[in-house]
Amino acid sequence: MTTSEIAAEQTVEPADVDLAGDTRPTTSLSVAQLFQISVFWFALNSIWGGFEVFQQKRVIQLIGNGAPIALPVMELIAMPIAVLTMPVMGSVSDYTTSRWGRRRPFILFGSLAAAVAMFGLALSPSFPVLILFFVLLQLTSNAARGPFAGLVPDLVPERQVGIASGLMGLMITLGLVGGYLLMSTGYLLHEDFTLPMLALGAFVGLAGIGSFLWIPKGPVAKARVGRSWPKIAFETFGTDILKERSYVFLLGSRFFILMATGFFMNLNILYLERTFQLVGTDQGFWVVVGLGVSVGATAIGTIPGARISDRIGRKPVIYASALAGAVGMAIVGLAPSVEIAMVGIALVGLGGGAFLAVDWALMTDIIPKASAGRYMGLSNVVEATNGPIATSVGGVIMFAVGALLGQAIGARAAMLAAVVAFTLGALLLTQVVEPRHSRAATPRRPTETATPVSA
Repeated sequence: MTTSEIAAEQTVEPADVDLAGDTRPTTSLSVAQLFQISVFWFALNSIWGGFEVFQQKRVIQLIGNGAPIALPVMELIAMPIAVLTMPVMGSVSDYTTSRWGRRRPFILFGSLAAAVAMFGLALSPSFPVLILFFVLLQLTSNAARGPFAGLVPDLVPERQVGIASGLMGLMITLGLVGGYLLMSTGYLLHEDFTLPMLALGAFVGLAGIGSFLWIPKGPVAKARVGRSWPKIAFETFGTDILKERSYVFLLGSRFFILMATGFFMNLNILYLERTFQLVGTDQGFWVVVGLGVSVGATAIGTIPGARISDRIGRKPVIYASALAGAVGMAIVGLAPSVEIAMVGIALVGLGGGAFLAVDWALMTDIIPKASAGRYMGLSNVVEATNGPIATSVGGVIMFAVGALLGQAIGARAAMLAAVVAFTLGALLLTQVVEPRHSRAATPRRPTETATPVSA
């Protein structure tokens, strides 16, 4: 392809970006386009916010006493699908050539297929059928999520990364809560999940269509150089990633900090019961309060954290968020009353909100931009695995310490383990080299033209 042909490709849409090799795009996105990207983050996460409610209730309805065994089995099925699908499909999208761009076809077909899977879940008459559509939902939603994660590095110029990442963190939080509330409210009103799940599936499908239509195509695909698609998929997990030293250490930092924030949310019922002897309606009340405090504080922390990182750099904000989280979980672990514990949860939420936004921005700063689908897809694996691992590690600590020193101390020890995880995350971050250009990028004047793309 000649230089003129590439330039023509780039000017098909006024909002398309100009990305040559591994450089950042320079064309600003409109407010509407930034919002559209954020809407799809909301849709993707609303799936799992709603499914957490649906899964437990529906499995109990279908198999009764077998639910405690069935639910962990479903988690074991889900994890390898997410771990493989997101990075592989992200990597495949790096090389995909189509008239609609390299990411948008995956977003469209993945979201529509996910909507079909959610319709199937809503109408599933038996547990085997439920499992079938659950596997389909895992495959299709992650097939959309992996390529979609590469869109921020593809499309967002340096000066807009902070606000785009802040919106992402906000929409992830609101999506989880929105899906949870939709499913919970629908069940309370009708004692049935059919209508809420159908509505959620329709929303996900429409969000995918809107993203396909309104989000820019992005840069041209990487050349396959004769490689087959199976070979490209296999190379997703190649050891060449180890050469990206800052990326590897940031993945490790991300894993421990996200795991630390999950200790309370994944073990909150056992913590409240064993530490403060809260059961029944009292326990339910404080679970809802804890969720509200955590979500509200997380939402508040996203945009300010991202904007501050534009001025002082990404790493200082992540250090501050890890410190806030560690102090917060220390308060939770040592709290003499549940009210004091909620203060700690608020600190964890504030730090977690800033981390969600700024960590993503730093990730987009350091990865090879031409392979954004592969690298961002791999970073999503951390999100898919840290929750179950936090539950397992915290549960083992709670059981082992509880057996030796009593259940209350065991529950507190599980919360204090999060302090160690925050510390490990901060220590690994010290090995990440933050690009100098990620600090307070100078905006281009609107009259400037995009840098021509070279052959």
